[in-house]
Amino acid sequence: MTENEASHDGDGPPRDASSLPASSLPASSLPAASLPVSSLTESVSPMPVTFGQAARVWAKIGLLSFGGPAGQIALMHKELVERRRWIDEARFLHALNYCMLLPGPEAQQLATYIGWLMHRTRGGLVAGIFFVLPGFLSILLLSLLYAGFRDLPVVAAMLFGLKAAVVAIVAEAVLRVGRRALKSRALVFVAAAAFVGIFFFGVPFPAVVLAAGLFGWAGNRFFPGSFAAPRSVATPSGPPTVIDALAATGALEHTRPSSGRALRLVSTFAVLWVAPIAALAWAFGRQSVFVTEGVFFSKAAVVTFGGAYSVLAYIAQRAVDTYGWLRPGEMLDGLGMAETTPGPLIMVVQFVGFLGAMRHSGALPPLVAGILGSLVTVWVTFVPCFLWIFLGAPYVEALRGHKPSAAALSAITAAVVGVILNLSLWFALHVVFREIAESHVGPLRLLIPRLASVDIAATVLAFGAVVAMLRFHTSVPKTLASCVLLGAAWSLLVPK
Repeated sequence: MTENEASHDGDGPPRDASSLPASSLPASSLPAASLPVSSLTESVSPMPVTFGQAARVWAKIGLLSFGGPAGQIALMHKELVERRRWIDEARFLHALNYCMLLPGPEAQQLATYIGWLMHRTRGGLVAGIFFVLPGFLSILLLSLLYAGFRDLPVVAAMLFGLKAAVVAIVAEAVLRVGRRALKSRALVFVAAAAFVGIFFFGVPFPAVVLAAGLFGWAGNRFFPGSFAAPRSVATPSGPPTVIDALAATGALEHTRPSSGRALRLVSTFAVLWVAPIAALAWAFGRQSVFVTEGVFFSKAAVVTFGGAYSVLAYIAQRAVDTYGWLRPGEMLDGLGMAETTPGPLIMVVQFVGFLGAMRHSGALPPLVAGILGSLVTVWVTFVPCFLWIFLGAPYVEALRGHKPSAAALSAITAAVVGVILNLSLWFALHVVFREIAESHVGPLRLLIPRLASVDIAATVLAFGAVVAMLRFHTSVPKTLASCVLLGAAWSLLVPK
């Protein structure tokens, strides 16, 4: 799964769907009107789709959801717009624009949105869960193997190359997101300020998001031209779709806004979100690692504007420096796992939760604690994703037309560029140098690498991966595979 990666993109920052290309939706800046429209032209009423039929399609999409949001959204477009005619072009892009405004992985939320449109709450739940389930099982298996066998020479050799590839992937994300997001000097300033604040002063990621949003909100009033809002998208709808047929028969009544329904949703999801953490506090104590992970990843889930890359630096620094759940190199290992499995890139938090709980297992066996930590982390990460869709989708039109909110989003998107740059530099330093010291001069924080600890092989491999992706546009899977093979060959063949 290569990330809302920034290719995400990104798990990429919130984007305007009008910039999506035909072949791999979020990957370039072609206008939305160039997206392919179903070649079917007859105005025939589409066959209804049963809940069971839809569930099988969502399971297929979940199993094939490699390539981050770019590949995942392109796959859904092909399956749902072109091949099956469940939803028309304009409505698909309208839903995608809304999902890009939200914290969390936009591809998973888009699946939830369309599933909800077709089969109400149970449809959204099945679509969203099936989108995540294959990745969850894959990361859990890889985490177990990592915990038990990572010290084997062959595994360590493969992880060595994987880390170099991750450096290139994140560096490419910085450039891709930056080209799309930084459309004015004001937005460049926001990105630079975000990078300086996080890298040199350790400003918390949520504070960066809040400050950027407020800056964009205010900037819309005084300098509206500097905070360009996302453009609305309207494309020909083509032949009738399954959702068109549902609308014609009055089966989309559940899409109408209702304050009573909204209150019931908030109450229900508040219980679903908090109850497991409360139960863990009762069973293991409020200071247990399970409660700490539940609270921490709940906070992360509501600030993941811009996708996984934008919040990974925040998660990595807290997980490594504050909680001691894992070491810097291990965060890169987890990111590499998430890049090569189906599902959203944000699934890397499952790996973090597994290792953190395994190492602070208390009375539980370490692997049992790791599995429990993995479950808690995934639960609190994705429960909010369903809430945002079920609660906000009926109000999506009002959100799209609100210019101050759109300007705030533009500023947050620009800040994400600075955040991803911080992540890229943080990863690169820990790959290239074996030893890095942290120094403080007043509020200024400096990371000072020990030059004698430079890893020549890792540096060459990372540089080659960057050149391959930026100069020759090598795909993420090919870059990952090449780096793993070359890193393994170097580690196993060259004597230490």
